[in-house]
Amino acid sequence: MSLNDLHLSLINLQPEHYPQVQKLMDLVYADIGGAWPEKTISQMIKDFPEGQLGLMDDDKLVGIALSVRVDYLKFSNPHTYDDLIGPQSIILNNDKGDAVYGLDMLIHPKYRGFRLGRRLYDARKELCRQYNLKAILAGGRITEYHKHSDTVSPSEYINKVGRKEIYDPILSFQLSNDFQVKRLLKQYLPEDEKSAGYATLLEWNNILYEPDALVVDTRPTQVRLGVVQWQMREVKSVEELMQQVEFFVDALSEYESDFALFPEFFNAPLMGLSPDKSRTGSIRFLASFTEEFCTQMSGMAVSYNINIITGSMPLVEDERLYNVSYLCRRDGTVEEQRKLHITPHEKWDWVIEGGNQLKVFDTDAGKIGILICYDVEFPELGRLLAEQGLEILFVPFWVDTKNAYLRVRHCAQARAIENECYVAIAGSVGNLPSVDSLDVQYAQSAVFTPSDFSFPHDAVLSETTPNTEMLMFANVNLEALKILKAEGAVTNSKDKRRDLYQTVWLNQDKPQDKAD
Repeated sequence: MSLNDLHLSLINLQPEHYPQVQKLMDLVYADIGGAWPEKTISQMIKDFPEGQLGLMDDDKLVGIALSVRVDYLKFSNPHTYDDLIGPQSIILNNDKGDAVYGLDMLIHPKYRGFRLGRRLYDARKELCRQYNLKAILAGGRITEYHKHSDTVSPSEYINKVGRKEIYDPILSFQLSNDFQVKRLLKQYLPEDEKSAGYATLLEWNNILYEPDALVVDTRPTQVRLGVVQWQMREVKSVEELMQQVEFFVDALSEYESDFALFPEFFNAPLMGLSPDKSRTGSIRFLASFTEEFCTQMSGMAVSYNINIITGSMPLVEDERLYNVSYLCRRDGTVEEQRKLHITPHEKWDWVIEGGNQLKVFDTDAGKIGILICYDVEFPELGRLLAEQGLEILFVPFWVDTKNAYLRVRHCAQARAIENECYVAIAGSVGNLPSVDSLDVQYAQSAVFTPSDFSFPHDAVLSETTPNTEMLMFANVNLEALKILKAEGAVTNSKDKRRDLYQTVWLNQDKPQDKAD
């Protein structure tokens, strides 16, 4: 038999399929009693029809997967097969159960080797997702254990199968389908001599599971990012520049963006109005407007119903100067993230100092972080944020040349890939001849994604035209990140060797904070 000879279809079993179900189960389960009685199968179909799956080759039943709904808390702990069976061999289905229990999954011996079992497992996983159930549980026989029971314990046998030193047709298959061994079950099926009565309690977690919640508390899975590629131009007043800010916020809100991202030092044109033309005098003059900008942009966030990342602005605190980005949430709350790593230009020309806290912010549209320009070139910061659940990283930047821009771009894209998150970068374009050291700008703003099949082939979701003032929009799928982290072609977060190395925030007096 070859693949070209097969004409396969996936079905939900019906009572009239029982003769074929019986024949298949008697063939495969000859060593443990054969098929369930007809009344058992009929009742399972009645109680949970979507959970009883069959695989047909034309009119021949060649595979089945039988399932019931159970209480996760009860069946994720030690139990036996008999705990699933009621009087008269009726399988106990819990209509309000929050997990799927995989009772039986079998393929006709002549049809093995075609990966048909994977089709049934994938269908069972999709069923779990559609019903928003927490997990799939199963008691898995270890049918080759009798060949090794004189030399290894059941636990050692399971470990050897996991390391592929021993092949077990059931356990090896389940492990290859993303199931994890949760515990060893004793006397699970006493009549199973091949497994010596043992079984593995296996679990597949539904990463898309959401506990019941009020609609108002449910965050969106699709989030729209709005990015401002800002034109630096001379202005005559704060009001003139603020009008430009509100114009962009209004436009982004009109397109129903969840976030608006502005560039680093976007309000630098106001330095041209400083009576003190020295570099330190001009930057501190600009800092005198920071509170006003923060207040007004927070008001815009509320009135236009959009979360605003304010690029960055200089802040004077205790006579010291910092580079600060504000998150103005649309609920009226405000948080800040200070730039941690200060460039030589900022140190010597403006005497800016680095902040000492790193935060992940909870918002109504995901967990976000902010790294201002140079900070994104330090991978440790992205890793620390990722370990706190980061989903979207915002990077406001200001650079003057393309080679400087490429440092930001390439590092931002690396942060998206290695931390399995989205990264949005926003910069400024144009010229400011009247402001010393800010005369030219270079930018091509963009949104980057992880690099896997569910994302764009070049891991670039959207990007602007270089050096042109414009808005950019990008829709990001937060559920795709969950799937990537659990089932991606590579799983960076899951595979990190925490037994060998760590990324640690060292200074306990300057903590890494998680903003609530």
